[in-house]
Amino acid sequence: MATTRSASALDPQFVRAQFPAFSEPTLQGQAFFENAGGSYACGAVIRRLTEYYRRLKVQPYYAFAASAEAGEWMDAARARVGEYLGVPAGEVQFGPSTSQNTYVLAQAFRTVLKPGDEIIVTNQDHEANSGVWRRLAEHGTLVKEWRVDPLSGCLDVRQLDDLLTPRTRLLAFPHASNIVGHVNPVADIVARAHAAGALTVVDGVSWAPHGLPDVRELGADVYLLSLYKTFGPHQGLMVVSPRLLEQLGNEGHYFNAREPFKRLVPAGADHAQVAAARGIAEYFDALDAHHYPGADPLRRPHRVREALRAAELPLLAPLLEFLRSRGDIRVLGPTRAAERAATVAFVPQSLEPEELGRRLARRGFMIGHGGFYAVRLLEAMRVDPARGVARISFVHYTTAAEVQGLLEALEASLQG
Repeated sequence: MATTRSASALDPQFVRAQFPAFSEPTLQGQAFFENAGGSYACGAVIRRLTEYYRRLKVQPYYAFAASAEAGEWMDAARARVGEYLGVPAGEVQFGPSTSQNTYVLAQAFRTVLKPGDEIIVTNQDHEANSGVWRRLAEHGTLVKEWRVDPLSGCLDVRQLDDLLTPRTRLLAFPHASNIVGHVNPVADIVARAHAAGALTVVDGVSWAPHGLPDVRELGADVYLLSLYKTFGPHQGLMVVSPRLLEQLGNEGHYFNAREPFKRLVPAGADHAQVAAARGIAEYFDALDAHHYPGADPLRRPHRVREALRAAELPLLAPLLEFLRSRGDIRVLGPTRAAERAATVAFVPQSLEPEELGRRLARRGFMIGHGGFYAVRLLEAMRVDPARGVARISFVHYTTAAEVQGLLEALEASLQG
């Protein structure tokens, strides 16, 4: 019988041993709480990237040995990452960043949209999955805004039903906001859009670090994420359904129109970083093998997804409780851990967010501050984008001791 372990009981010593940053001398004595801006890269990714540059840094897919192997590494990366996203390799598209990917995607959509067609966007999104679609109004598309509640920052699904019409062709929305962190009911929203005949583009950048989702189960036509926030190289990733890809315009060279991995990447793929992305899957494999030896390999993506989320929730709850208890802080988004990602933005009343960041840095805690490309959301919630917010974000390799230390440092920093 296979040995099992509680999903919440990740072995922190094993986990952190998989990330070279935790052994880096220059990072000792510091706790990293700005993971939403980019996580540490796992060792498997770093090793693959290093080896690729050392012996496979040639044009891939030619007949000679190094080139053929380089292509095999890239193909394997698509297949292995696809396994954890619940999709085949042919649906995995790599690009330089999510912002760049959405820009190109929006241009490709111009062949699908006609004057008078409608697009629904939200003001909860990072600008990457909002601004590019709004600009299509210049080509005759009607853009509607699904607006957040100004107090909670959350989207009300019931309001979406009033926005959807027979003319709606596309709905773009986030899986979770990088500010309010609320986890939107993606499958339900997608189903409502599809029932109205609309396609969906889901920005999963702020959710994917907390457990790569089963995109097939969610039903999204396009799902976006950033690999450098999911323990990998600095690349964006799009899952694009083959049916949709065939309809979209070719944004690559005209002679590559029949090449599915070149249609949406005009500049071509970063071969080394694509190949190194396989290391993310290898890290998850190792994580699963260590915690669930002998378990059904077909259930591995589900187990890893659940384990990452379960490891974060017990750490998220005390952070939210501390912030909620203070009268000089406004927490943006839900204050119940189960309702949000482990990314928490807040507005300190007694000092500037930037100054709070400096004070915490002096105590060895790294957090973020600013607007985080969510200006529309901050304005809707009556937060000055120029002043911005303080943001604390963590993932499964964060420890309880680090969170406790952060709370003590926050207490001291807020008092001056």
